[in-house]
Amino acid sequence: MNSKIINALLEQTKDFSIEETLSFIANEYKDKVVFSTSFGQEDQVITALIAKNDLPITIFTLDTGRLFQETYDVFHKTVKKYKVAIQTYFPEASQVENLLNTKGPNSFYESVENRKECCFIRKVVPLTKALKGNSVWITGLRAEQSENRNDLNLFEYDEKFEIIKFNPLLKWTLEEVQKYIDDNNVPQNALHKKGFVSIGCAPCTRAIAPGEDIRAGRWSWNPVIKNVVYIRSNFKS
Repeated sequence: MNSKIINALLEQTKDFSIEETLSFIANEYKDKVVFSTSFGQEDQVITALIAKNDLPITIFTLDTGRLFQETYDVFHKTVKKYKVAIQTYFPEASQVENLLNTKGPNSFYESVENRKECCFIRKVVPLTKALKGNSVWITGLRAEQSENRNDLNLFEYDEKFEIIKFNPLLKWTLEEVQKYIDDNNVPQNALHKKGFVSIGCAPCTRAIAPGEDIRAGRWSWNPVIKNVVYIRSNFKS
């Protein structure tokens, strides 16, 4: 059944622009379409498209409690510029308190398991809450961000969260994203100008050097991530 729905959506929207597709799904799944933003460049483009077309799509974000100040700055600028409401979801206070009381504030540095535990509490639990009861989840994923996204489609069914995912910028390049931002004066995180490509929690994100893998800026202390980045970088060369 899910594959039939996905195939139907792909067929119905195959000749649509991004804006036409956003409008189509907003009407097709009225009041059950949500967009998750972390205020990265891709997300800012989608927010601009939603606001520009006054689409009935709920925009939400996850405040993990460990974000950069620059992320809050662009959050504020976005709300002011587009006059949109951005619903914010926080981790459960009791879970964060228990994590810090038992393992301290920096346990994620100590092991992959601890990092995944922190991410689960701060991101997965609130994301599950945000998606519950909705039919379509719009994301800012792009294929060139990582090799495992090359096989994604514009529409997919997410088994984990039991929801249709729409990836409107999947085939866009970073240059196309930046051009849209520049041409339309879209607010963007100041960290992008400092070498930050993917921006998440402050302790888990760093700037990357020219030529470095796009994912090298995430969890850079983690040997598993380092090895994957090294292998991919050498494979490409």
